[in-house]
Amino acid sequence: MPPRSTRAEALCEEDNDPRSLPGASASLRPGGKGAGGGICHSAAPKGPSASCSAGTAMPPSRWTAAWLLLLHGCSVGRSQPAASPRTDVRDCSVDPPYLPPTATNTSARLTALRDAMRAHNIHAYIVPSTDAHMSEYIAERDARLGWLTGFTGSAGTGVVTEDRAALWTDSRYWTQAERQLDCNWELQRTTWIESIGTWIVELVPAGGNVSLDPFLFSIDTWHSYQQALQGSGIALLPMETNLVDQVWGNQRPPSPSSYIYSLPEEFTGSSWQEKVAAIRQQMEEHMRSPTALLLSGLEETAWLFNLRGDDIPYNPVFYSYTLLTATNISLFVDSARLTAEAQQSLRSGCPGPLCVELLDYGQVSAHLRHYAQGNATIWLGTEYTTYGLYSIIPQEKLLEDSYSPVMLAKAVKNAKEQQLLRAAHVRDAVAVIQYLLWLEKMVPQGQVDEFSGARHVDALRWAQQHSRGPSFESISASGLNAALAHYSPANGSSRQLSVDEMYLMDTGGQYLDGTTDITRTVHWGTPTPLQKEAYTRVLMGNIDLSRLVFPSDTAGRTVETFARRALWEVGLNYGHGTGHGIGNFLSVHEWPVGFQSNNVPLTAGMFTSIEPGYYRDGEFGIRIEDVVLVVEAQTKHPTGEKPFLTFEVVSLVPYDRNLIDVSLLSQEHIQYLNAYYETIRARVGPELQRQQLEEEYRWLQRSTEPFPQSSAASATAAMLGMLAVTSLTSVLLAELQA
Repeated sequence: MPPRSTRAEALCEEDNDPRSLPGASASLRPGGKGAGGGICHSAAPKGPSASCSAGTAMPPSRWTAAWLLLLHGCSVGRSQPAASPRTDVRDCSVDPPYLPPTATNTSARLTALRDAMRAHNIHAYIVPSTDAHMSEYIAERDARLGWLTGFTGSAGTGVVTEDRAALWTDSRYWTQAERQLDCNWELQRTTWIESIGTWIVELVPAGGNVSLDPFLFSIDTWHSYQQALQGSGIALLPMETNLVDQVWGNQRPPSPSSYIYSLPEEFTGSSWQEKVAAIRQQMEEHMRSPTALLLSGLEETAWLFNLRGDDIPYNPVFYSYTLLTATNISLFVDSARLTAEAQQSLRSGCPGPLCVELLDYGQVSAHLRHYAQGNATIWLGTEYTTYGLYSIIPQEKLLEDSYSPVMLAKAVKNAKEQQLLRAAHVRDAVAVIQYLLWLEKMVPQGQVDEFSGARHVDALRWAQQHSRGPSFESISASGLNAALAHYSPANGSSRQLSVDEMYLMDTGGQYLDGTTDITRTVHWGTPTPLQKEAYTRVLMGNIDLSRLVFPSDTAGRTVETFARRALWEVGLNYGHGTGHGIGNFLSVHEWPVGFQSNNVPLTAGMFTSIEPGYYRDGEFGIRIEDVVLVVEAQTKHPTGEKPFLTFEVVSLVPYDRNLIDVSLLSQEHIQYLNAYYETIRARVGPELQRQQLEEEYRWLQRSTEPFPQSSAASATAAMLGMLAVTSLTSVLLAELQA
């Protein structure tokens, strides 16, 4: 699934999703490290790379600039809106306004919120799409922006004044917003905090008050709002009473009550005691000698203690915080929900430095405030810590990094974790192959719509060993709906699948041994020349990046352009990130791995997706996504202590031959495809036979027949790509040497 950009991108990337950045549902965030120029939000994050964002241009890096000049850049190839009137989006210019059935009436909710604002002397109230842990996905009770606006996109910010209301979101969600918002809301087609600040300053008089919940905003975002309002005479006031929660009242979904459990030892890379010891060693060796480490991200605590829960849809995490010192471990959680086995595991080291003290989830602020009064230096990762917690700690007692050492350790899988994830992808491939065969049979009969298709592939995954359900809401999109990068069908309003339209399926599974995410686009009839060319060029981009060999410590953003080269050659592009990290039975968008500007350098042992695409608004969408493992490359010449790296593809499902224009492929592309198909046969074939899926086995054999190779073939493709490859390589080398 395209990274959902919950982490800010220096190039205003629109996705990866990869918060993908934490989080597809993180609120728009300010520009991260290295963000030149103004402040750009792009939301976990989820949650995927130098992307195009209309209306949010920022100074590109040198390598991007070179490509922009050579290949027309991001603006070329943007699809044009359909000429005919559309009934699926709102029209506020007519009287009475036209609202599609997907829009939500928000009048009563806005009236109640404005009453609460007046009671607190608030002139503007800012509502994000995040939770208190900067999560990509959020629980229903934390979907404040969605409840208030009706907009269910994963990234957005709403602002309500005494008589106006507006929503800011990026281009991935513009069409969705027009479908879901009523005419109480203005849609601001940008993600810059400066835009939000300008809008507020125009409407709120000097001396007025703007407020927000500090426990729902990142540190950088808070400072960005301060900067945007500086000199306006308008006060930015933190308010711990959340006004949306107040007016939501007893209709707000309850707190989760499901069990929090220990992950069986066979599915863990190491014990939690070993992980704690390794983190403590980093604390001891750090030049600042921090006395404590604060963990706010839900994945951090879940990974550290080998615990899992069910508090957030599709993510096996639970509400928690951790404060780790050299001698104490404090876990803030609803301890009544811990299974007996989990409690026993956590308390097995008591008394002693490996004894986990269980404290109430709501006590974290008071406990942190008390601890910070002593002789303390508290280490934290700013990307997952809210301003509310951050502001409790005196500045001189803070040790700040973008990501905590736990987040960085989690990103690099050890040998056992790698094998677990490989095994999960084999079984996941079986479910996807079953689904593709089923579609081939049923779609020509007119018996499948988007919603029933999504439910069917989910059921096939549930039937696989160690399955714990889907890893996100399945994207099952036919025809024009596939042009929406994060479209998900609804029962009763989804499109019928047709042999005359392209179909995009972006789905994933949660298994005890790993998390999966894969996208395939298919066409059962006769694709148009544009569809076939675009698909082939997306595939070429996927291959070009997947087979790349690159130096150690290379940043993903430096090489992600290889996924776009084939598209850029003909003036096409895509507006989301190119890839995101993935967890071991954790988040489908795992930070800080990926190809965006604020991801960490690629290291052997990291898993990331590679997912280029092309989207033509109102017509069709294409995406091809594989999960890959960063591994050492076998190069002709030894490279010493820092070996070159490459990718091992662990997704094992063939591509749609009906959409591949072989004449565009180079010999290297064809050789790569044939080798990949041999791997699929070798790894998935035996599993299909073990599960006695003989029809699926025969389908796999047909679908992985080798492509013919000819010395004369693809000469044109090679010639067309030569200039672009030469230019990109020269600029890449300059970037690495800088």
